[in-house]
Amino acid sequence: MADQDIALVAHLMRRAGFGASRDEIEAKAAQGYDNVVQELLNPKGGVDDDILMRYNPAYYEPGAIEVNTQLWVYKMINNPNQLQEKVALFWHMIFCAGHSKIDSGQEMGIMVNMFREHGMGSFRDLLVRLSTNPGMMYYLDNTESHKANLNENYGRELLELFSLGVGMDEAFNYSEDDVKVCARAFTGWNVAPSYPPFPHGRSPWVFRFDPADHDDSEKTFLGETGPWNGDDIIDIICKQPGTARFLARHMYNFFVADEPQIPAWRLTPPRDIEAIKILEQAYFDSNYSIKAMLEAMFTSDFFKDESVRYQKVKNPAEMVVSLLRMVGEHKEIKPGLFELSQEPKYMGQDLMNPPTVEGWHTGREWIDSGTLVERINFAAELLGNTELEGVQGLVSRLMARGDSLTPEQFVDGCLDMTGPVQVTSDTHAQLVAHASQEGDLSHGSDDERATFTRRTGEMFQMIAATAEFQFE
Repeated sequence: MADQDIALVAHLMRRAGFGASRDEIEAKAAQGYDNVVQELLNPKGGVDDDILMRYNPAYYEPGAIEVNTQLWVYKMINNPNQLQEKVALFWHMIFCAGHSKIDSGQEMGIMVNMFREHGMGSFRDLLVRLSTNPGMMYYLDNTESHKANLNENYGRELLELFSLGVGMDEAFNYSEDDVKVCARAFTGWNVAPSYPPFPHGRSPWVFRFDPADHDDSEKTFLGETGPWNGDDIIDIICKQPGTARFLARHMYNFFVADEPQIPAWRLTPPRDIEAIKILEQAYFDSNYSIKAMLEAMFTSDFFKDESVRYQKVKNPAEMVVSLLRMVGEHKEIKPGLFELSQEPKYMGQDLMNPPTVEGWHTGREWIDSGTLVERINFAAELLGNTELEGVQGLVSRLMARGDSLTPEQFVDGCLDMTGPVQVTSDTHAQLVAHASQEGDLSHGSDDERATFTRRTGEMFQMIAATAEFQFE
């Protein structure tokens, strides 16, 4: 099997999933790249929820936010349909709502499950589901918007952050009047009264439409006039070139390479305008299908090009979950997952609780002096633990490369096993210099195997501490 096939499939699994063990990467490379793409785009089966609930009854209608984040991290690790979980994270980072206001872990879990189940379908249908999701309606105050007392919050964020974006090609995509009309169209979209949370606990929210509270007067929105309601507004939004551009840039930023932060998009051209045009065309040709856009992206030359590999800073969820998948941890239900599910929060990404509706700033803004220490320590602790099954498997693969390895062969092998990770010539020279201090590596005797294993764990830890390891 060619090294370039391994590298390409590893790249795909990092972007369309949360990485993979070396065994899984090689198995998928043997399937062929195009077959793996189709497998990702057409999920079957999934995590057995019955077994999850048998071992952890708290997963049944989980109420606490910590239980919901723990359950999601478990699925990120173990769902064979990796793209489902990656797409759920993609939408969670765009359609931002947080537990800090909603105060219901169950509602946050319901929202993430909506992204998981419908995130690769029609963008139009997804916006309708979002606009009728009780958690989002409460988070952005549509529950407080009435025919006689308008609240513009949801209407504004639907246009600015969820669909059109402020503008493209230095022009604006909508006006303040459009925001007001959008808000008027969504009056009457509300949440059915829930029982008080005390003394018997919270009841799930459900969507309710109140025709008496809906503004059914004539409205002009983005140049079209009629007695529009929320469904009509979404139909008009989905037809806009700005919506295709907004989605295309988000996909490129999340799956391909880091772009400037979203507020700069109106004035800052895309990094690869031809790639953006391919995604825009797929959006319109497929009647707004997210799956079609993903397929166009993963099968494109711009996605496969080596120039975009390691051009994305791993977000904290990607950092944590990809490492757990690499070393084979928590493939089964066992204690310890709660603590691990909190790790993204310490690295700056509090899952199900973004800092604002704008979400997290991505790219290099994930890294500061505090979060970098957390990231390095977490990675080094896992990769340096040679008692873990996955790490032992990587050590065995290194040993299989020859009876004796020079320091340079050893470093190259370690970089290959943990990625393959691409490092600069300076970083490579420093890693080789460190490995050279103890000379060549052999594994003919028990003592030599023990030394080989120790040195491999140490080298993995050094790789984890490099700047290059922060990228994917």
